[in-house]
Order: sequence, then structure tokens, then C-alpha cells
Amino acid sequence: MATHGEHPDEGNTEGRGGHRGVPHTADLRVSAWGSTREECLAQVVRGVVESFADPSSGAGARRRRHTELHADDDPELLVALMDDVVYRLDTAGEVPVDVDLDPIPGGLRVAYRMADADDLEPVGAAPKAVTLHDLSLGRGPAGWTCSVTLDV
Repeated sequence: MATHGEHPDEGNTEGRGGHRGVPHTADLRVSAWGSTREECLAQVVRGVVESFADPSSGAGARRRRHTELHADDDPELLVALMDDVVYRLDTAGEVPVDVDLDPIPGGLRVAYRMADADDLEPVGAAPKAVTLHDLSLGRGPAGWTCSVTLDV
């Protein structure tokens, strides 16, 4: 599976973000990392999108969508973000080809750049739901890391 960016366990000491798919039977699993919580979460969104669509294959972002997400803790915030991505894909046929995240008290301010799913080349099965199995988001010595599993 593709890796984008140098993983913290492999010598990333400069805080650059990245993501990679992780082999997982019948599901989609993505790990991501970044120097901040927001960079880590943006990377996991990119990793999930790249698992089922090629964001560079379409006409690009057609619209911007903004939302605020709130949660009691960081892992719940990861779930809320992934749920939002899946919801937008299911209900509007939109895929975030890029995302900007800003911290707010108790959550995140999210700015997506969206493309129509039909305009992007499919490269895998689209996610249907977030699972709580082995969900993680936390800060470590090399920065922030997260992992999420989604049903496909």
C-alpha cells in the first residue's frame, strides 16, 4: 500500500505529515501522522480518500464546504471527522480532495474542497462506516499519530 510522507517510526523527526494504508481483511485501515493534531487528521482524510478515489484524476474541487465538529476527546473527534466524510460521500456524492482544519474549543473547524465522486477515478471500495476497532489518535515523541478502520 502507498505511503505518503515519512512515518515517525522511520526517522521522521522534522514533523512532516503523511499517511499510509495498512493491510486489513475486508476493511479499510489508514494510519496517519503529523506535527499537530490537525495535520494528522488532515492526513487521515487524505489517506481515506486516496484509498477509494484518485483526487488528482478529476476536474478538481468544485465547491467548498465548511462545518464545525465537536467531541469530548481526540479519538471521538477522529470518529466525527470520518463520519462526516462518509456522510458527505453517501448523501451528496462529494469527496474531499483537500481539507483544512483549525482547532476550536472542544473540536475542529473544517474547510473541505469537494469534488463530485463521479468525476474521480475509482481505485478501491468506498467506505461505508467508521469502526471503533483499534481506533487511536494521540501525541507521541515524534508528533501526532492516528489510525482508523472503516467498513467498505
